[in-house]
Amino acid sequence: MKDMKAMARPFLALYAMALVIALLGRIGLAVAGDTGVLAFDYISASGVPVLDVICSILTGSAFVAFLFAAGLALVVSTLYGALASRAEGDAGAPAVRPRPLTAFLWGWATALVALVCLVVVVLGILSAVQVGSMSSKLPGLPIIVVGVIGFAAFLGTLLGAASMVVCACVARWRAGYSLELSLIAAVALCGAVVAALTVGTFSALNVASISLPALSGWFAADVVANVAMLFGAKVYADKMSLAS
Repeated sequence: MKDMKAMARPFLALYAMALVIALLGRIGLAVAGDTGVLAFDYISASGVPVLDVICSILTGSAFVAFLFAAGLALVVSTLYGALASRAEGDAGAPAVRPRPLTAFLWGWATALVALVCLVVVVLGILSAVQVGSMSSKLPGLPIIVVGVIGFAAFLGTLLGAASMVVCACVARWRAGYSLELSLIAAVALCGAVVAALTVGTFSALNVASISLPALSGWFAADVVANVAMLFGAKVYADKMSLAS
């Protein structure tokens, strides 16, 4: 029972962060639905959005695979923050200093591994007909590989920012503030920015005819916001470290 009480605070904080993320996601879906970004009846709709065409050849199992890859990326991305939070010089602990570049590079690697795991799982649950249908609509393998690496780099800015925000929260905790409240506040504030940009990016991507300037503009905004959070968290972490 004593162990249960000792674990109650971190677990309750984790549950609170999950609830904040769920609420932000629900708000984002509501906005996307009300503004027409999401098409709930794509079969009878005219001018079918691109992503609805792609998803129409997937099964419910494939959707589970996408959730698996997303969960894998989110969980593994916390490792950087956990390593950087360990006191330098602890027995058996690597001396890790939180740096934006290394946070980005490990975020990139994490996203790439998650995408590879996604492909491994998806190919195991799709039929030969579905794989053939998808393959006929895709570019050549070299282009796909370059695209995956580039997309992983894009996601790497987001995962790197998440890792650095965790480091900032740990630095704030060392300065005497509540770690749990800091993490919950970070999830709410940074999550709101990411949710808004995700809806905007999806609105430019999920259309019958994609406008490259519009989509590129949203992707650029995503990267700028991620990089701003990445370096902003680093500056804040340094400030808190000096205060402690």
